Amino acid sequence: MDKEKITKGITMVLEGVGADLSRKDIATTPRRVAAMYEEILRGEASDPHDELEVFLEQTHDEIILVKNIPLYSICEHHLLPFLGKAHVAYLPDKKITGLSKIARVVDVLGKRLQVQERLTTEIADVIMTKLKPKGVMVVVEAEHLCMSMRGVRKPGTTTTTSVVRGVFRSNPKTRQEAVSLIFASSALR
Repeated sequence: MDKEKITKGITMVLEGVGADLSRKDIATTPRRVAAMYEEILRGEASDPHDELEVFLEQTHDEIILVKNIPLYSICEHHLLPFLGKAHVAYLPDKKITGLSKIARVVDVLGKRLQVQERLTTEIADVIMTKLKPKGVMVVVEAEHLCMSMRGVRKPGTTTTTSVVRGVFRSNPKTRQEAVSLIFASSALR
């Protein structure tokens, strides 16, 4: 990531909106923003497949679900955040991964310039490619600040996207079981 180029760009944006760059509080803003982008877009330089490793090879023929995974990403259209949660279910075919590995895949893919639809698909594709499960279902629910604070200005509006692969697509009962598990209330909340 070229932090110097980002710093120059943010300086130009601040100048463009009429900010007084001689003010002490704003003088270091371009460098802080460059450091922030390096942090929140670190997924651009990472391969999500590296996060997902086979933990066990065993016979497990039931759904594994990691839900309410916090998600923070940057919309590539307006460079504003969208935030929410991801729910990832898969039905293994001998290969099981550590639960935190699923959250890491979501994190790496979320730490990129994104659109929610592509993010949802990419999460499912990484799991299908790496684990080769019988099926995967990914549901992402997020609020987009480009809708909340500008444009239509509808704070609290959420967008839900889903991707289903394998048995979750071909078997309605399996798909319904996963949906029920995802949206069931939990005593842990």
